[in-house]
Amino acid sequence: MEQKEKMAQVDLIRNGIIDKLLAISDKDYLMALMHLVDNSNVQNEKITLTKEQKLMLEMSENDIQNGRLISQTDLDKSDLEWLKD
Repeated sequence: MEQKEKMAQVDLIRNGIIDKLLAISDKDYLMALMHLVDNSNVQNEKITLTKEQKLMLEMSENDIQNGRLISQTDLDKSDLEWLKD
């Protein structure tokens, strides 16, 4: 398997985990996960970003610099409305 394919699979797995994390609201569960991640050796691993990830970060920086922001409260309200539909 090529390195590019492996990275694509890693990205899919990572994004799947992120999606699931965003749905968790149990504080104790999240704290346990944080403890697990904090005590892993992954933190010493150098992460290589894809060109798409770098572009997204650049776009985010541009949004911040130009005041295109939304508060966490407004985002939460928007998410709740979206979930109702």
